[in-house]
Amino acid sequence: MARRNEIEGMAALIRTIRQLEELPQKCVTKAARKGATVALKATRNSAPVDKGDLKRGIVLKGEKSRIRGKKMYQVTFDRGYNHVFVKQSADGTKRYYYPASQEYGYIARDGSYVPGYHFMRNSVDEHKTEIERTTVQVLASEIDKIR
Repeated sequence: MARRNEIEGMAALIRTIRQLEELPQKCVTKAARKGATVALKATRNSAPVDKGDLKRGIVLKGEKSRIRGKKMYQVTFDRGYNHVFVKQSADGTKRYYYPASQEYGYIARDGSYVPGYHFMRNSVDEHKTEIERTTVQVLASEIDKIR
């Protein structure tokens, strides 16, 4: 994991935030959304394609926080696609979630383990520096607009 000092432009951003004393929520939200959009695009590009439903079902969801000046987005699967994603066995006893089986793997009928693609985790890990850089740049530009 990168330290604060290793992220490009972070030291200047911290100095500017301290001068403002309070970070406006709209700046934080915009920066977090731009960074999460980079992760969303990377995840969609690396998703396995059969019919394309998995790729279309990946969305950004904002997490709610009671702490002011904090915003997080989660790259997750759209609940509106559950009619496509939730599969049921032929006898109707077992249900499984298709995106989870593609990400983490599953046990096949013959008992062997089929490994997952880890497309979500790998895409975020590969684009981590780009996500950090985008978030810091947008936050710095939004703060400059305010000052």
